[in-house]
Amino acid sequence: MMIAVTVAVLLVVIIAVVYVLMIMPRVTDRADMDMVSTDYAHRGLWDTANPENSLAAAALAVKYGYGIELDVQLSGDGQIMVFHDTGLKRMCGVDKPLGGLTCRELKSYRLAGSTQTIPTLDEMLALVDGRVPLLIEIKGEGKEEKLCRRVAERLDTYNGAFAIQSFDPRILSWFKSYRPRFARGQLVMKFTKRTEKSLPVRLLLSGLMLNVLSRPDFISVRGDHVNSLAFRVCVSLFKCRGFVWTVRSDSGYKLCRRRGLFAIFEKIRP
Repeated sequence: MMIAVTVAVLLVVIIAVVYVLMIMPRVTDRADMDMVSTDYAHRGLWDTANPENSLAAAALAVKYGYGIELDVQLSGDGQIMVFHDTGLKRMCGVDKPLGGLTCRELKSYRLAGSTQTIPTLDEMLALVDGRVPLLIEIKGEGKEEKLCRRVAERLDTYNGAFAIQSFDPRILSWFKSYRPRFARGQLVMKFTKRTEKSLPVRLLLSGLMLNVLSRPDFISVRGDHVNSLAFRVCVSLFKCRGFVWTVRSDSGYKLCRRRGLFAIFEKIRP
């Protein structure tokens, strides 16, 4: 009986150690997080007159001193575009994929009925010019090596604070290998069947167990997943910086402040 209990305890300890090693963020030679540890306007400081991920929304965020969270993906001719969705339907009213159009073609559409067009990353960087930090989400499934490489090469010469984030640990793993000094963050939420991922993959992603591939410098968690064990271990045990998205109320923002977390917000002005 005693042997059985000892074996059971040993197995539990081994499982716990393996789990902690899997979710562990970067703990040695960490990237400098001081300049990017702040609150971020989600897709810029957008409203009905200044659409999300537009230069106008970015200019407003700069005006009020907020960091800017933005999304990037490649156009059909390989230009880095600042846009969230894979298709143009929601923001431009046209049922076409962003990746199937050239930059010039994309520039012919207007965002949400405004005068604003889809900006390139070059245009966004020129506008911000280092005045506020940037939180750049790399879109796509898989490594997206071409996008990662082009973003990295552009940021190599950018004179301002920025960090990279993605839902896909393989994308962060690319930056871990090729741009280890870039601050990188793992986006996480509770993945469900609607994400069209297999159950094992959903469990691994939701539990941050693929941190073993990416060793992120920070974790960016959806608000309803903020009490997850993995997130709490990363922030509390490993002193990893924590960000919460998308904060849409003053009470939610104050909760982030009390917990020492940074907010990626919209529809409010902290």
